[in-house]
Amino acid sequence: MAETWLKCSACKNPIPYNATHWVCSVSTCNRSRTRLVFCTVSCWDSHVAMLRHRDAWAVEAKAPSKEAWERELAENPPENAAPAPAPAAAAPRKVVGASPSAPITVPSSGGPALQPAESEILIVVSKMKKYIKERSGMNCSDAVAEMLSEHVRVLCDDSIRAAARDERKTVLDRDVPRATPRK
Repeated sequence: MAETWLKCSACKNPIPYNATHWVCSVSTCNRSRTRLVFCTVSCWDSHVAMLRHRDAWAVEAKAPSKEAWERELAENPPENAAPAPAPAAAAPRKVVGASPSAPITVPSSGGPALQPAESEILIVVSKMKKYIKERSGMNCSDAVAEMLSEHVRVLCDDSIRAAARDERKTVLDRDVPRATPRK
């Protein structure tokens, strides 16, 4: 059997060098970072059904030769080509934090520790602004999303602690503190 160029994005069957394959006509599916390739039109069709493209078709293409592919990889190395540093061995840690100000750690799977996204916006800003506009007719500052994200982080931390007290690894709806009723 010929050597494998890439695997089909749908069924994971190998696509050999110089073989005919199909790509999606939608540009976002053909970017070098995405590079979706399909061994058959039916595999491409399953992709279209999943991504719900409105107007797309399968484009027949030919895989490069092994030499051409190696040349392309040498000219444009993939972002993840550099080997990641070996993770330090860490013992599994339990979720801790009895007090609201205590740090929360997560169980380690031997990989790098997860860092909480302290500065990320956790609110869908457009939906928040629409809600405020429809309820009151008022406009909304972008800084409101930052403040609401901080409230969401506090609620999430409280929920994590509640799940840890019950010795669960899944945060459930019952762990989330109830909102105060509107007046």
